[in-house]
Amino acid sequence: LATGTALDKLLAKISHLPHALEWVKEQITHLQPADVVVCDGSDEEYTRLCNELVAKGTFIRLNEEKRPNSFLARSNPLDVARVEKQTYICCKKEEDAGPTNNWMEPSKMKETLHNISKGAMKGRTMYVIPYCMGPLASPFCKIGLEVTDSAYVVVNMKIMTRMGQKVIDHMSPDDRFVKGIHSVGCPLEEGDKDVAWPCNPKNKYIVHFPEEQSIVSYGSGYGGNALLGKKCFALRIASTIGREEGWLAEHMLIVGITSPEGVKKYICAAFPSACGKTNLAMLEPTLPGWKVETVGDDIAWLRVGDDGRLYAVNPENGFFGVAPGTSKDSNPNALISMQSNSIFTNVALTDDGDVWWEGLSDEKPSHLIDWLGNDWTPESETKAAHPNSRFTSPVSQCPSVDPAWEDPKGVPVSAILFGGRRQSNVPLVLESFNWVHGVYMGASISSEQTAAAEGTIGKLRHDPFAMLPFCGYHYGDYFNHWLKMQKTISQPPKIYTVNWFRKKNGKYLWPGFGENIRVLKWVCERSDGKVGARETPIGFIPNFNEFSYPKELDKENYEHVFHISKQSWQEELREVKDYFKKFGDKFPKEMSEEVAQLEANINAA
Repeated sequence: LATGTALDKLLAKISHLPHALEWVKEQITHLQPADVVVCDGSDEEYTRLCNELVAKGTFIRLNEEKRPNSFLARSNPLDVARVEKQTYICCKKEEDAGPTNNWMEPSKMKETLHNISKGAMKGRTMYVIPYCMGPLASPFCKIGLEVTDSAYVVVNMKIMTRMGQKVIDHMSPDDRFVKGIHSVGCPLEEGDKDVAWPCNPKNKYIVHFPEEQSIVSYGSGYGGNALLGKKCFALRIASTIGREEGWLAEHMLIVGITSPEGVKKYICAAFPSACGKTNLAMLEPTLPGWKVETVGDDIAWLRVGDDGRLYAVNPENGFFGVAPGTSKDSNPNALISMQSNSIFTNVALTDDGDVWWEGLSDEKPSHLIDWLGNDWTPESETKAAHPNSRFTSPVSQCPSVDPAWEDPKGVPVSAILFGGRRQSNVPLVLESFNWVHGVYMGASISSEQTAAAEGTIGKLRHDPFAMLPFCGYHYGDYFNHWLKMQKTISQPPKIYTVNWFRKKNGKYLWPGFGENIRVLKWVCERSDGKVGARETPIGFIPNFNEFSYPKELDKENYEHVFHISKQSWQEELREVKDYFKKFGDKFPKEMSEEVAQLEANINAA
């Protein structure tokens, strides 16, 4: 790589940013790339990199008539999901990371990373990505710099964030930025032949240093591990920044809901990955006159506005959604969003150059090339698309996008929903008694595990606030932060749990998808005081005559979907109480008192 004046020319775009320039030069010295490109975020750059990825074999160009300017990538079979076992929060004190995060003493981790990453970009191009989380015009936006040796990361970041020259122009010399280092961990010596999806499956690290606001990702090229603006920055690092600055970084969708009378409410909802966030964010209502518009499908930054209300901003610029199960029935708006200018990862390829995955159509194609590159027919015993296969598409292409999705101050939040996959016990919708009870609801969420992270699919696991893989500090402190937020919000939103997945005799009771508007309608009407509710030992549920239930849900099944079993809830509370013990002395006293009150309610029922 060129040095001196020649290197300065390569880095000329950031020459007026001394902190950024010095940091990038340090990474060049250590990682030893063959070339350096400071990304400008232009369409021309995107096209050039996509063409290079096609030539390399990483991308397959899809049928231009069916899927314009879109591409398919197939990852290494050992690099298909987030790697929670190799994800670390390396704060100075182990107690600050908490029992749900992996921790290593920062200096020891830095030594490990230094040793394995020295020369990691040999033979490769280092791309310097200046990017912004949140609208650039927002006073709440945060800047990041990511260096990566993956062009796949660059083109995905172009869709998922605001990036390039406009971010450089926005920065001032003294601006603080989140530092991100990503390498696939496969240096190329002279004469080495590259592979379509370089990665280092046996040596993966996804490491966060909260006090330094820095991230190091090594060995994986998969989105959640490599697109550092997403989970790493916008949740793990941002959650610690939010704690310091008095706001919340949450794993939540944001939607605007307008009634037939023209009254609009905004709702945030937190579900574990692959539990229907994107479907709800782009919901097409079955109720006449109701409209749902999309602000974001995955991450929300929540701050208190000057008027005392809670406001939500979507820090992302694109969707990185789970493909399997997405169809005209489940999410037609998502299908339109990905009709062009999109990147697909680990889905199947049709014979006419389009994409396919399980659930896309009732009839399976007679022949496909599966996500591993093998021939596939309906008689094949394997899945055509990986269960965690993804689409990357711009938010701006979503037909249901909310006009205020890039509002610099965010949108006012009237309600917060928590949910997961529960076949039993948890009612369709439940309203909290108060803010503390609502925080308990978020803290006690558990869900059947999905394919979005490594682990046993179907196993029930606790996932407080749907932030288990993403909370950047001790959960006890996190719960306390939520409790303290109430003091700064003069008009706090109501808090609910929802559960679309309750079953009877092995079949789902609730039709879900577009019919979920019926639950959202009740939530909106509750925030306006238009409808009453029935008090139960664990919260408020709808009155039968005030809930817009679908025709196929008769009174018997309606009662079942809202049924609260005394014995089951006694067991549930015992199990939750036992889980909360892991947070030790940091677990809030108010939450312990809330559990005791709920136990008393259940026992007295």
